[in-house]
Amino acid sequence: MTYEDVSSGPQAAPYDPTGADRPGKVIALHLNYPSRIAQRGRTPEQPSYFLKPTTSVAGSGEIERPLGTELLAFEGEIALVIGRAARDVSRDEAWSYVGAVTAADDFGVYDLRYADKGSNLRSKGGDGFTPLGPALLDARALDPTALRIRTWVDGVLAQNDTTADLVFPFAQLVADLSQLITLEPGDVILTGTPAGSSVVVPGQTVEVEVDAPDAAGSPSTGRLVTRVTEGRVAVGANGAGPRIDELQRAEAWGSAEAAGLAPTPGEPEWQLTDDRRARLASVATATLSSQLRKLGFDDTSIDGVRPTRAGQRMIGRARTLRFIPARPDLFASHGGGYNAQKRAFDGLNPGDVLVIEARGEAATGTVGDILALRAQVRGAAGIVTDGGIRDIAAVADLGIPSYSQGGHPAVLGRRHVPWDVDVTIACGGAAVQPGDVIVGDDDGVLVIPPHLVDEVVEAAIAQEREEEFIAARVAEGESVDGLYPMNAAWKARYQQEVTPDGE
Repeated sequence: MTYEDVSSGPQAAPYDPTGADRPGKVIALHLNYPSRIAQRGRTPEQPSYFLKPTTSVAGSGEIERPLGTELLAFEGEIALVIGRAARDVSRDEAWSYVGAVTAADDFGVYDLRYADKGSNLRSKGGDGFTPLGPALLDARALDPTALRIRTWVDGVLAQNDTTADLVFPFAQLVADLSQLITLEPGDVILTGTPAGSSVVVPGQTVEVEVDAPDAAGSPSTGRLVTRVTEGRVAVGANGAGPRIDELQRAEAWGSAEAAGLAPTPGEPEWQLTDDRRARLASVATATLSSQLRKLGFDDTSIDGVRPTRAGQRMIGRARTLRFIPARPDLFASHGGGYNAQKRAFDGLNPGDVLVIEARGEAATGTVGDILALRAQVRGAAGIVTDGGIRDIAAVADLGIPSYSQGGHPAVLGRRHVPWDVDVTIACGGAAVQPGDVIVGDDDGVLVIPPHLVDEVVEAAIAQEREEEFIAARVAEGESVDGLYPMNAAWKARYQQEVTPDGE
């Protein structure tokens, strides 16, 4: 393969991976995108790879789901096409050995993973299981940290991520592989898939596109289109046949919930049900805070924040966004395009509360009216930042509960670089993990670990019932001495008048 005809600019060059451009090797990376790593629950210390046969390579067209199998999963990926022979190259020079970038779909049949012992040969090596194309983008015209990968299933966006936060940058992959393996012109490196990979069935169509939305001319590979059909030959007659367990089903679909699996017996998945929301809404954060403190949880309040609009309640599950201190080179690589901040707001679901770590830095905005509107349209339950809010009056008018240190007119880049999403963060002195329960009112915002919610709410309801009794007695002229808190005599009277059945 030569690359003289791949123009250095927005014009893409046609790619025929099954003909003259067929790669000599296809090397695939296991895990790379933080979103996918979060799904799998394991973070690799170093890149690890597997080989795919060149007979698995295809262009746009059809893929057969082997007869008798169920879990055919797509994985939209960015493919690096080597432009010149690379052997033992340094990380600094590695990108210059990449000739082009294209779109790829790393299909796999999870029914056969058990037989591979990690090689992925049976599950991912089938004919047509590596569609590539349809066009090449000249690597010389691209910033490898500013590419975008998107995948659609039957026209619905399923994957949407960028290369800004990869665990293993592309140059590292080339340098690492070239230490022991000569990478030859035309060889392909598949660089991992983001979250959103799932199962497809015969009759569905998968489309993958790679582009550089911030580059001149917004170059794009175009869409790589694969239609799924039912296979004609059953596998297993001469070797391992299909076998599925709950792990393979969950990983193929992306999660146990997406796969329709029941929770592990004795360990039901915790849900913020309507009943729990209603019980949380019935008590003040001040009361919840008191009960958390009794359990030894003294650091659950997000300090220094106040609501943009008084009189609102906020209850939801935490999603997180982390900013790091501003630095010109890091903002250049992570601040533009479809960055972590934009992905966080685009990824919100109904009932989510986006909690933002801004290190208590109030001298700039961390969210403005457009992104707040996006959160509201997505059905989010609220926004919490320990930094500032731009366009704070407009955000208040939207009505979505929002908490911050106050308004500030400066843009994000004055103090921050958007870095990552859905990780454990610190906000206003409180540790926040994705999935924590966030409760806010005029007094402030609390973070409640899900496993404590029922216990804390039950005790808070009981506390407020007692305090209503105490307030009524004080209004009647009683002294607070012995009443607040109640001594034995007052407790006996309370139990007789308010809870005669001992409830």
